[in-house]
Amino acid sequence: MSDDRDAQDPSRLRISDSDRHQVAEVLREAAGDGRIDFEELDQRLEATYAARTYADLVPITVDLPVQDVAKLPVHPAAVSSSSPVVTGGPAREKHLAIMSGLERKGVWTVPAHMTVNCFMGGADLDLRRARFAAPEVVLTINAVMGGADIKVNPQTRVIMEGTSIMGGYSGPSGDADVELDANSPVVRIRGVALMGGVNVTRRSAPGEQHQLRSR
Repeated sequence: MSDDRDAQDPSRLRISDSDRHQVAEVLREAAGDGRIDFEELDQRLEATYAARTYADLVPITVDLPVQDVAKLPVHPAAVSSSSPVVTGGPAREKHLAIMSGLERKGVWTVPAHMTVNCFMGGADLDLRRARFAAPEVVLTINAVMGGADIKVNPQTRVIMEGTSIMGGYSGPSGDADVELDANSPVVRIRGVALMGGVNVTRRSAPGEQHQLRSR
């Protein structure tokens, strides 16, 4: 018999046939894209239909890319009220700023994949109060003679993978104000800054600075 800890751990909750079919569809798409071969597909499908809990599904899909993982079933209890990760958010968005600006701030949902192309324009993305459509979201920011300013809070993990050509692609440095935990979302930022700049800064949202310092 399971103990009380098993009952309280969402990852140990039982999955449904619908959950198994959802994972199977992700695996078939991965095989169709050439990410896994057909022998491995058979092995993973067998493990999927034998799975009993949400935790059993993790090793089956752990090496798949973000866009596939975002389609996987998550029990509502697995996302705590304090987690900024939400289910049912947008999978992909594309934006174009030509001699103009794009602004996102306040409470909004960051899609699993978001592409912003700035040509002699700018983008201001404030993620400090945002929700995230996946545990890891990918922002592709291309700035050509333009710029983008991205703000994250101390609870967000940032991975910079951008390239600058006669421009700048900079992210937060140091960990003095970082407050990461198991619920922290990951923001992976990619793209090219050509005679332009992409700058990511970490700071608390307005009204939260005093709360963070008083913990």
